[in-house]
Amino acid sequence: MLLRAGPALRRFSTGRVYFKNKLKLALIGQSLFGQEVYSHLRKEGHRVVGVFTVPDKDGRADPLALAAEKDGTPVFKFPRWRVKGRSIPEVVDAYRAVGAELNVLPFCTQFIPMDVINSPKHGSIIYHPSLLPRHRGASAINWTLIMGDKQAGFSVFWADDGLDTGPILLQRSCDVKPDDTVDTLYNRFLFPEGIKAMVEAVQLIADGNAPCTPQPEEGATYEGIRRKASAEIRWDQTAEVLHNWIRGHDKVPGAWAEINGQLVVRNLQFEDGKMIPASQYFSAGEASVVQLTAEELKVADTIKVIWAGILSNVSVIEDSTDFFKSGASSMDVARLVEEIRQKCGGLQLRSEDVYLATRFGDFIQKVARKLRGEDQEAELAVDYVSKDANGMTVRMPHQCFIDGEFVDADDGKTYDTVNPADGSTICRVAYASLADVDKAVAAAKDAFENGEWGRMSARDRGGLMYRLADLLEQNQEELATIEALDSGAVYTLALKTHIGMSVQTFRYFAGWCDKIQGSTIPINQARPNHNLTFTRKEPIGVCAIIIPWNYPLMMLAWKSAACLAAGNTLVLKPAQVTPLTALKFAELSAKAGFPKGVINILPGSGGVAGQRLSEHPDIRKLGFTGSTWIGKQIMKSCAVSNLKKVSLELGGKSPLIIFHDCELDKAVRMGMGAVFFNKGENCIAAGRLFVEESIHDQFVMRVVEEIKKMKIGDPLDRSTDHGPQNHKAHLEKLLRHCDAGVKEGATLVCGGRRVHRPGFFMEPTVFTDVEDHMFLAQEESFGPIMVISKFPDGDIDGVLQRANNTEYGLASGVFTRDINKAMYVSEKLDAGTVFINTYNKTDVAAPFGGVKQSGFGKDLGEEALNEYLKTKTVTLEY
Repeated sequence: MLLRAGPALRRFSTGRVYFKNKLKLALIGQSLFGQEVYSHLRKEGHRVVGVFTVPDKDGRADPLALAAEKDGTPVFKFPRWRVKGRSIPEVVDAYRAVGAELNVLPFCTQFIPMDVINSPKHGSIIYHPSLLPRHRGASAINWTLIMGDKQAGFSVFWADDGLDTGPILLQRSCDVKPDDTVDTLYNRFLFPEGIKAMVEAVQLIADGNAPCTPQPEEGATYEGIRRKASAEIRWDQTAEVLHNWIRGHDKVPGAWAEINGQLVVRNLQFEDGKMIPASQYFSAGEASVVQLTAEELKVADTIKVIWAGILSNVSVIEDSTDFFKSGASSMDVARLVEEIRQKCGGLQLRSEDVYLATRFGDFIQKVARKLRGEDQEAELAVDYVSKDANGMTVRMPHQCFIDGEFVDADDGKTYDTVNPADGSTICRVAYASLADVDKAVAAAKDAFENGEWGRMSARDRGGLMYRLADLLEQNQEELATIEALDSGAVYTLALKTHIGMSVQTFRYFAGWCDKIQGSTIPINQARPNHNLTFTRKEPIGVCAIIIPWNYPLMMLAWKSAACLAAGNTLVLKPAQVTPLTALKFAELSAKAGFPKGVINILPGSGGVAGQRLSEHPDIRKLGFTGSTWIGKQIMKSCAVSNLKKVSLELGGKSPLIIFHDCELDKAVRMGMGAVFFNKGENCIAAGRLFVEESIHDQFVMRVVEEIKKMKIGDPLDRSTDHGPQNHKAHLEKLLRHCDAGVKEGATLVCGGRRVHRPGFFMEPTVFTDVEDHMFLAQEESFGPIMVISKFPDGDIDGVLQRANNTEYGLASGVFTRDINKAMYVSEKLDAGTVFINTYNKTDVAAPFGGVKQSGFGKDLGEEALNEYLKTKTVTLEY
């Protein structure tokens, strides 16, 4: 059974329904569609006993395999099931060993032997993207369009020994729209409804209610795979037939025609010499010529006189006269703008108006539109969700932000974002699709290559960033309230750190915009000539940024501020569970005056939007903060797709060494902050404390005393010390983390339990007697769990060896009054940051990043700019 893999993924949320009957399933196939079917079947309570998929390609596992492996489901990657028409015995034996009751084939490109198809108690079911018996075969979606069908749909059928000929279990249909393509049909109906239907079909079988309707022979067709050789356009057809032929062939293999041997049009040049990309010829960007009124003609005559006065070397000012090519400078721009204001009734232009319309004819057109008010930016339309909280009404955007506009997801999908303080839904948020990613990247690319952003001076770029920082500061109370609602951050911490440091970050990098520079390099001269070699620091282009959920706005600022300061455009995906401050940021960026397409924000899942960003060929840099496992997958995708530049800030297990000669009060206070700051959801949190034996018991006692004083509660309450964990799944993971510690023999001194109140609250927890081999000592918890190990007095090198015995290297710390000891330890600790007699002290000017499996690349400081710049070497001879 063959089926064309669709280019897009859509997720949906089905209500959880619990049935009495559940089956043991074998999933055979691959693709994102297969992954979604697998996930939803498991959610419905069916047991997937084996996944049979294709081998890894270029070192990258299929999405279905990735999902199954992550869940611990047995995965088999057979390159083939049969040889010369006969089943491979060891493959069939491996399949039968899982004991499946039903085979589910959501999308499978391999030929599966009939002894496998018929092996389970309930046989096998297959998804096919047409209303069988019409369009049997592998290009069914294409033929639905090519043949001009008015109805499209899919079938779930019982497998038999024919090709798509088995009895029908269920079918679903939809109308074919005049502008439908293979992509739109797949995205809006065949993919999302197909997943639902596969889940429904399995349950019908489990309940003993599954139909088995033989396929009729009437209307049956079989159409083979479309190939380029047979996709040539024949121009003697009707317009409708041509339309269907072209859209049915889609991008693969692509309908084609030969004109004069070959036709490749990349650019169009007009008679006056102006050249534009061919793709823009019919775009809205090429505005129609304005016919001037009598009053506007008078203004144009006045401006022509002003141009003539400035360009005294030009005998006649014509429409094609270019202001700068005729010798004008930036000082002349200021004179032009001011003289027009003085002599044309106060008409207010900007310097940018001259730079964007350098020829006289274009300039007059811009003036005419300004006089009519046509060039004014349309007011940003925001469909707010309003909520009364924290003594104010917060207004929250909830749609995708693409090309300067808030829009629904392309397929209309949404999801709930939840308040962790009580588990309630804050609002529904757009769930970005693959089509939304492509739109956002296209907008960012156009803004970089053709828009105002690319022509803007570095100083003006910095001015926009300063303006944005001011708006963030002016709205800091609302932003901090949204952060508390969406992430569970304690409001006072959100105000000072989450929002406060975001403001500082944008101001810091705004100051760097006009200070990015290359260098001159003395090289050997090619006598008798001379050479000059210099380097230029240039923006990379379109950058993708994927951020975590622990500091939603601050992580956005850390990466996007450096990215924008360097002159790039960006597409940013916030964490799925904390999208709201990122969308509020998008609104403020538009109000600050950032050109359309420079900043794009896509809420949604990492498996859809994030994966597409890592694979997209038009993205040249990806910055990611998150788990090490996901970081590795992103790095693979970036390498396989187009060798994107990558920077990764990943997991940590940061050691904090506390010597007996420390200032104990400070060590206790800061040691608690090192673990419990931001509820422990802190990338540099001290994952393991090493306390010198002579003060170990006293340190533990003091910590427990302080924990008892901590107030756990509503993050909007100003007296709260400790808020809820970010989301339910994370809380459950932390509780399992504690269970593992107890089972391994660590001593649970306090905490380790969920707080009995609504929301996702966890007690601050302390473990002692943690040995190096234990799970607690090796794995990051990312929560309020203090892990304490003692070390013998005076054993500096021994504790250093233990502290460095980890694959992570994000941060570390040491407390001691002995400066020589402190400096020795800081030199030996293998981490990107070392804190001495302090902790969590980050600053916008200090580079931040890890080593080993904590990632590479830097956020913050001058070094962060290099992550978003490329160096070009230029050598000239004179």
